[in-house]
Amino acid sequence: MQRAPAGRQQHSSHGGGRAMQLRPVKSPGGNAYAFGNLVAVSPLDFPPTHDGSDIYLLLNRMFVLSARPTEGCRPGEIGLTDAQRTWAGVSLGPNDVVEVQTYDAFSQGGQAYLGTIDAEVGFAGRKSVETPYDQDELAALFTKNFENQILAPGQMLLMDHRNIPLRFTIRTIQLVDLSLEKSGGDTPTLSDPNARGIVTRQSIMNFFKDARSDIKLKGSNRRPAANSIVQPNFKFEDMGIGGLDTEFSAIFRRAFASRIFPPGLVDKLGIQHVRGILLYGPPGTGKTLIARQIGKMLNAREPKVVNGPEVLNKYVGQSEENIRKLFADAEKEYKERGDESGLHIIIFDELDAVCKQRGSGAGGGTGVGDSVVNQLLAKLDGVDQLNNILLIGMTNRMDMIDDALLRAGRLEVHMEISLPDEHGRAQILKIHTAKMRDNNIMATDVDLLELARLTKNFSGAEINGLVKAASSFAFSRHVKVGTMASINDDVVNMKVKREDFMSALEEVKPLFGVAEEELESRLRGGIIHYSPNIDSILDQGRTYVNQVRTHAATPLVSVLLHGPSGSGKTALAAKMALDSEFPYIKLVSPDDMIGYSEMQKVQQLDKVFRDAYKSPMSIIVIDSIELLFDWVPVGPRFSNSVLVALKALLSKQPPKDRRLLIFATTTERSVLSQLDLLRRFNASIPVPNVQTQQELAHILRHTGSFSDRDQGRAIAEIESQTGSKEIGLGIKDILMGIGTAKQHEDVADQFAWFISDAIASSKVI
Repeated sequence: MQRAPAGRQQHSSHGGGRAMQLRPVKSPGGNAYAFGNLVAVSPLDFPPTHDGSDIYLLLNRMFVLSARPTEGCRPGEIGLTDAQRTWAGVSLGPNDVVEVQTYDAFSQGGQAYLGTIDAEVGFAGRKSVETPYDQDELAALFTKNFENQILAPGQMLLMDHRNIPLRFTIRTIQLVDLSLEKSGGDTPTLSDPNARGIVTRQSIMNFFKDARSDIKLKGSNRRPAANSIVQPNFKFEDMGIGGLDTEFSAIFRRAFASRIFPPGLVDKLGIQHVRGILLYGPPGTGKTLIARQIGKMLNAREPKVVNGPEVLNKYVGQSEENIRKLFADAEKEYKERGDESGLHIIIFDELDAVCKQRGSGAGGGTGVGDSVVNQLLAKLDGVDQLNNILLIGMTNRMDMIDDALLRAGRLEVHMEISLPDEHGRAQILKIHTAKMRDNNIMATDVDLLELARLTKNFSGAEINGLVKAASSFAFSRHVKVGTMASINDDVVNMKVKREDFMSALEEVKPLFGVAEEELESRLRGGIIHYSPNIDSILDQGRTYVNQVRTHAATPLVSVLLHGPSGSGKTALAAKMALDSEFPYIKLVSPDDMIGYSEMQKVQQLDKVFRDAYKSPMSIIVIDSIELLFDWVPVGPRFSNSVLVALKALLSKQPPKDRRLLIFATTTERSVLSQLDLLRRFNASIPVPNVQTQQELAHILRHTGSFSDRDQGRAIAEIESQTGSKEIGLGIKDILMGIGTAKQHEDVADQFAWFISDAIASSKVI
């Protein structure tokens, strides 16, 4: 930047001197004065400076203009252009006068230069051109034409550009002090008419289209957008969002990056800004939080936030009107300012509530849901396209949203906000315990990294609930014994300890976690290793678990455990699933679907698999799979809808970076083969009954219910009654027999009778 000429500074050093009363007249200087923003004065009133530079004059103690002495102006007069008179509010009446005195440009301090100027530009007359104006070229001409002049917000100027008069109105300015080596980055933007500064060749010009003019502006190739939407000192860590750095960086890259680059460069690429983002994923993972925090990174207006159900209205046409109102401000500004319009962000929570698939009957059969979708489609990517909007939709059910909304040009960026990994959970824990740690309320034995390991499949909301639950346990230690509301005096020394978090982990369970209670109910007696077959089955299960965990080429493995009823298939599958320590394990049992229709079963199975895909590694245990599709041997009969769904789900590959292991059990392997379901499994493991007396003896010893004498007597009695040394019963029947025998005085005799009867019954069947 350049300082004002020395002569001008010398002359303006008389600022604050005697004020003169001059009569305003039309400028006698012609186009040079009109397009140069110069005031004409008499050389007798203001002698020329020794270097011929212009003079700064203060009019009516408020308006500063550059004056140039000319013989065409008589003493006692001051020649003002139409633009200058309009700005200063001066008329040309015979009795009108203005107070004029020289002005010192540095009277308001060292920040006397213009760093940035925001100006509206439009055609000043009837002449106009259709060709867009190059902003970089226009900026160079502006600073050259008005160099060393003092400008202020609200000031109007005229400039000739290729015989086309242009009108400029200064909107805001930023002042800088050139005596400093580095100008501060926090220079305020000023719109006060009393704020003024000197134009230099280095002043940055930002042009905006005058709403009253049809002038067209071409985006700059070098300068960022004048209405930059992102704060220059913005940092991701300021968002207060843990575990979502990758997702937020991707959102920024797709939706905001193009808006901070020079518009001319973006125009050369021939691309349009992204107008829609869809955030989807499990509940509590931070979708709404990301949308809410986006306002912190913006440099302009606050986003509009609307919940999906709020749009719907019982009156005809009102729901569509509510959609139009959301876009009204953006449409108005885009018509006035075109691509120079600021960004309007609309955050649409629970989008699936109003944007269901058209024709699905959403809206109570009235077609309101379809009309809302149509209206939203028209606003996002209709005939009159808006390039100044960004719609951020959020949903837990992406599959329910109309497909037309998800294509490019509409909600084109689909970002899955999934469950946080261990590193992400550690970040979230640090955020939610920050105040505890800063105020020294969290005990030193709390290890956040340990808690991150223990909170597999916890969402961000569930981690927040865990911290609150731990705090409640800390509170409970300071409640007086025998009371509900009185607290001890030592509450000021309260600490949240590791034991509080461990207790909270027993209370707060993740929605997408391990179904421990259901699986452990299938393992009440534990696994009895009565035969090498049991160890072999468990070893095979571990092999498949490790394959899914480590081998990227097989993200989906399905294993069928088949064998006689009561042989322990479900217990073994539950044991293998729990031992895997996968973050998501779900048991699918026919017991939980009693009374379900075919469609309800299909929907439940689909939900279980979709939930499994949300976790990096998952196991689904399907118990008695033949009962799910209602297999009945008489007929035979079965549910084809459920069968087809099972075939599809067993073969469907999980999404990228997701791995799924399926354990299923059945007593009807041949039926599965006939129905073409068996080949959908990658492997099958036979689970036999208890076969020999040695295996039976091992079970009796393991339970500890028989003395050696009773054990031998019971086995001998079974052989005597059945006439065979083979047992051939499932372990479930044997454990039932042990439980029944314990209720009698002669344990061995009662057990032998029960088992012999069970063996005979199985042979009859």
